[in-house]
Amino acid sequence: MRGTSVKNLGFGLYAGAPGGYILGTEINKGQPMPPVRADNATVRALQKSNVSRYIQLASLFRQRIETGEWKVGAKIPTVKELAEQCGVATMTIRQALDIIEGEGLIERYRAKGTFVVERPSRDLWCEVKTDWSGLLIARDNALIEILGDERGTSLPHRESAIGTPAPTYRHLRRRHSRAGTAFLLGDVYVDERLCPLIPDDAYTRLTAMRLAHELPGHTVEDAVQIVTIGSADLETASQLNVSIGDPVAKVQRIAVDQHGDIILLANGIYRGDMMKIEVKLR
Repeated sequence: MRGTSVKNLGFGLYAGAPGGYILGTEINKGQPMPPVRADNATVRALQKSNVSRYIQLASLFRQRIETGEWKVGAKIPTVKELAEQCGVATMTIRQALDIIEGEGLIERYRAKGTFVVERPSRDLWCEVKTDWSGLLIARDNALIEILGDERGTSLPHRESAIGTPAPTYRHLRRRHSRAGTAFLLGDVYVDERLCPLIPDDAYTRLTAMRLAHELPGHTVEDAVQIVTIGSADLETASQLNVSIGDPVAKVQRIAVDQHGDIILLANGIYRGDMMKIEVKLR
């Protein structure tokens, strides 16, 4: 290996070895390569995702602190040990630790090691209601911005077969935030025939279901809410100020009036680190 030129290409990939690349291995001139790391669940999980390894690992380490696997005040494994456990280069581990150190969760001391100093704070204040009355209440101190307004659109794909679509809809894209932090990106589709009944300022004040509830001459006879868990794409990450691949909750709500028409459909994407769902069972 003497004289080998080594270049870090990211994701724990190094070039310059005879015959191509070495994955998850650092080459030191004059020193033998470390043994191949054993396959384990962590390694397999990291390989399944297209998200950068160090970002995945930062999330993993953050979760270990949050769950108490790495307790506050405890010393965590060394960089070398973590690299062997996760099947990546030590540089990748250091990048991941840089992230959670920047969040104030760990502190690194020369010759002593790395210690947990704080658990992640989770502000799960955004509760997704599961009853009709709860869906009508606007969140305290929430700001609703109109990001887009389009008329004459068709209804998007819906997860439930209830109701009959109207000929055309008014489509508004809205972003909800509180204290300067966006928590919900929503697309609201309102039956265009009913738009004259809704004052323009209502779109920046009322929840989607409240818009449907307050339509004069129309009663919501049927309504559904469907929640699925997904991950943030590029646009969602940008609008909600999260990382690509971060968990989000996708919520679709549909309101049908006494005539069987879909008077409103709302697609909402909530930040996963701010929302919770509580269901009363008895």
